[in-house]
Amino acid sequence: MGEDRKVMPPRRGLLHVVDATGYSLAGFRRLWQETAARLELGAALIVVPAFVWRGAEVWHWLAALALLALVLSVEALNTAIEELIDRLSPEWSQMAKDAKDLGSLAVGLVQLVAGGFVAAVLAGLL
Repeated sequence: MGEDRKVMPPRRGLLHVVDATGYSLAGFRRLWQETAARLELGAALIVVPAFVWRGAEVWHWLAALALLALVLSVEALNTAIEELIDRLSPEWSQMAKDAKDLGSLAVGLVQLVAGGFVAAVLAGLL
């Protein structure tokens, strides 16, 4: 059987920030296991030399970074939804399919916006 883990009350002050940082890093390590997240980060690495070649302005870089953070955030939420659905409904169900499809749609829409922004910068439209 699984380990018995005791739920600890949240710590206060600076220790709370330290704990929250640890949780975020653990979340990133979990997200890194997802192929989609690794591909999204790989795409971002391809954008860097393209932006340098195009002479992107500072606000282009900042907006692209914000959009990358948004893509990864929605990807993390989608992964969390999938984890919960797999736990709550391990067998096939329409509800589980719908929840996973909606999470995938959310990721796809944000990717579309980010990709459109990058394309517009590279095309000289922004």
